[in-house]
Amino acid sequence: MVRVLVASRIHEKGIEILRSAGLEVITAEEPPEGELIKAIRGVHGLIVRSKPPVTRRVIEAADSLIVIGRAGVGVDNIDVEVAKARGIEVLTSPEASTQSVAELTIGLMLAVARKIAFCDRRIRSGEWPKKHAVGFELYGKTLGVIGAGRIGSTVARIARLGFNMTVLYYDVARNTRLEEEVGAKYTPLEELLRQADIVTIHVPLTEGTRHMINEEKLKLMKKTAILINTSRGAVVDTNALIKALREGWIAGAGLDVFEEEPLPLNHPLLGLENVVLTAHIGASTEEAQERAGIDIAKKIVEYFKLKGYLK
Repeated sequence: MVRVLVASRIHEKGIEILRSAGLEVITAEEPPEGELIKAIRGVHGLIVRSKPPVTRRVIEAADSLIVIGRAGVGVDNIDVEVAKARGIEVLTSPEASTQSVAELTIGLMLAVARKIAFCDRRIRSGEWPKKHAVGFELYGKTLGVIGAGRIGSTVARIARLGFNMTVLYYDVARNTRLEEEVGAKYTPLEELLRQADIVTIHVPLTEGTRHMINEEKLKLMKKTAILINTSRGAVVDTNALIKALREGWIAGAGLDVFEEEPLPLNHPLLGLENVVLTAHIGASTEEAQERAGIDIAKKIVEYFKLKGYLK
């Protein structure tokens, strides 16, 4: 029997699809590397989310593995090069979380611009911070989108249609569809940072994007601007961002992702009032999880059929 190890929690409908196809499903919720190495033996398919890491050691320990499925977008927790060198296919379900991440991005914009989290903290401590909570509207502002793929484009559409924002975008390639739909303007990165009132990041983590927003780039931004990151933590140089928030190079930030997750209790970001923090919850909606589970399960089943493991 063809065996699939589901090493992260996925939606039950995804599990049902795997079992209905005749696959033996083994579940383990984010096991540490040592346990995953033991569990991977005799397994033909592996499904994970952002955790656990599928390292070289895990892949090299696999004696039957032909496919790895990532329920979601991004494969930075999978050693893709090692997998491909061993003939193991890596599949993803990137479309599943698009709307959820885009909506969280807009939520972080509002939370920072209107000082929502700041007020919540102060009120819970017995204060009434109205005089210190003057924010700004999103309506009519300039949005800079770094990475105009599925999520970045969805954020741009919401911003344009919902808040009448002017949209600038930067990417490795032009997105003519986005230009036609919302009048987005392709802009070099440095110029986008200078002009935007809000900068939002939607790029994968690669060697080329690691710390792409560094001290030099942050100093280009307006002092009244805010930075939103719902992509990957290491795209932003954390130390540079802390310095920018402390010294007023920018007005604030909204972060769902971090270079170190979870954040340690003594992390400097926790002491800053002008940053809103969420716990990598971009795809954490019932709808996104259901779509991701179903999508990756279907792709795994189809791959096994393609390779002759299933009829």
